[in-house]
Amino acid sequence: MPSFEVDGALLDYSESGSGSTVMALHGLSQSRRGDERTGSSFVPALEPNHRVVAYDARGHGLSTGRPEQSDYTWASLGDDLLALIDHVSPDEPVDAIGASMGCGTILHAATKRPDRFRRLVLVIPPTAWSGRIANAEANRAAADLIDTYGLGRLIEASKNLPKPPALGDMELVPDFADGVGASAMRGAAITDLPEPPQIARITAPTLILAWTDDLGHPLITAELLRDLIDKSEISLAGDQVQRAEWPQRVAHFLS
Repeated sequence: MPSFEVDGALLDYSESGSGSTVMALHGLSQSRRGDERTGSSFVPALEPNHRVVAYDARGHGLSTGRPEQSDYTWASLGDDLLALIDHVSPDEPVDAIGASMGCGTILHAATKRPDRFRRLVLVIPPTAWSGRIANAEANRAAADLIDTYGLGRLIEASKNLPKPPALGDMELVPDFADGVGASAMRGAAITDLPEPPQIARITAPTLILAWTDDLGHPLITAELLRDLIDKSEISLAGDQVQRAEWPQRVAHFLS
């Protein structure tokens, strides 16, 4: 797999398919291989008509990272994304799809460099603004758990967390690079989406994929983003069947 150097990390990425470029991003504590294992990857649906560049965020999966919480804010990850876009698609804007942390990453990058994006797909937008306080506390508690007992304890604890109906019994196993899990969680605790006036300036057509009954990814964030972004629409999944339709929904939107 190729890799790309950014400040303090090597980003491991893969390329597949052909056509216009789509950047594919995962969520906090996840990775490309995790998305593939759980069937959450959008890559297979996009490969027939797109060149898909999927990568592990710094400190996740096969990418390296350093134990500094500021490296894992969404603004910092947005800079990583922009650097990788300039590397893999220097002359053309790209489409981008990202879940949760990946959604936050894309929004920071798109508000900073709107010229680099053609269309956006924001998957399960996370808590934001005044609604982020409880989530930040949970992320700090997870970081403390890793520091005290190791990543294995967080993996065990995550199995007991309630899951939205669209996930069913699927297990999301944390996949951090060695020694950076706590820093990544603390970075998530101090970060947020760009301010609403910045998001309101986004002109790229945007598809928002949301699901129900998830305190960490509440429908209210998706609805606020829809109201802020002029050319946007929401697709909602209340169960696994509806969620299974998302990849083809995305392929159609990006076609």
